Amino acid sequence: MKLREVLQLIDGKVLTRNTDLDLEVKMGCGADLMSDVLAFTHEGTLLMSGLTNPQVVRTAEMAGIQAIVFVRGKIPPPETIALAEEKGIALLASKYTMFETCGRLYKAGLPSCGLFESSLKRWREFFGEE
Repeated sequence: MKLREVLQLIDGKVLTRNTDLDLEVKMGCGADLMSDVLAFTHEGTLLMSGLTNPQVVRTAEMAGIQAIVFVRGKIPPPETIALAEEKGIALLASKYTMFETCGRLYKAGLPSCGLFESSLKRWREFFGEE
């Protein structure tokens, strides 16, 4: 899914200059815990988060994430936007909650990052289900 389609689906706004709206994202992940982002995302993931500090951009860079959507109408401070522009990471904003933003994208065909399979495995091991 291209970022231009993401923007339409979430009624989003672009926050970074020189954003490539033809950038292709392969999967989505909604997280406010950056440890979860590092553990469960893959290159090509679109990250949805309510955290707006520069650490989100640094985590995204480490995880190979090229685009972040800030949810719940949050707008990051100038230092976060500047860091994202320096690192070439697109920042978008959505007025919708994390739940609705992720739901709109999932309904339109953007798959989840591998978190579900990993969580399901732990669930089955703990509860002895097959």
